[in-house]
Amino acid sequence: MRLAVFASGGGTNFQAILDAIDAGDLPAEVVCCVSNTPTAGALDRADRQDIPTAVLSPSSFGAPAPFGRALLETLSAHDATFVALAGYMQKIPPAVVDEYRGRMTNIHPALLPAFGGQGMYGMHVHRAVLDYGVHWSGATVHLVDEAYDHGPIVLQEPVPVYADDTPEALADRVRAVEHRLYPEALRLFAQERVRQDGRTVRIDSPNHPRRDP
Repeated sequence: MRLAVFASGGGTNFQAILDAIDAGDLPAEVVCCVSNTPTAGALDRADRQDIPTAVLSPSSFGAPAPFGRALLETLSAHDATFVALAGYMQKIPPAVVDEYRGRMTNIHPALLPAFGGQGMYGMHVHRAVLDYGVHWSGATVHLVDEAYDHGPIVLQEPVPVYADDTPEALADRVRAVEHRLYPEALRLFAQERVRQDGRTVRIDSPNHPRRDP
């Protein structure tokens, strides 16, 4: 798997992916890190490991179509076969979704389809979870389609919500799960154990090779 990672912030999930690769738990190579902001900490993490980086801001292109073309050119230049969104705060243009359909994932800090959609990211999610009074939150890895947080779910793991929780405390517990869950999901793709049937994602057993339906 030749992996491109898109990130807008500090890149802790990106680091979890890098750590899993270094530990031999994820058979992949990160071939580039793409961000929409030049100050993203994820770019510094990439630089420290000599991973090529690219900064492409949608505002520089004026419309989704030219922005999408620039992203596809970057991905093609690095021969990326899979895209992992790791705290990337931009909507993916339709042309990129089409090109990498079934080969692009995102991680969301809640149990989708709850607490997802436009504007639901980072601490906004955790505040909404606490305001609603639910007893469980969690992390979700899903395939990317044309809508925010809408694609088929690959993996989920619940995280308890405590009566005295703050958004920050809940975020810390969810983030710890994210750092384990995302590399695990990518490993399943790298091992070709993921099958999609409409909105249902099925995971093949490691003892049974993938069979087309």
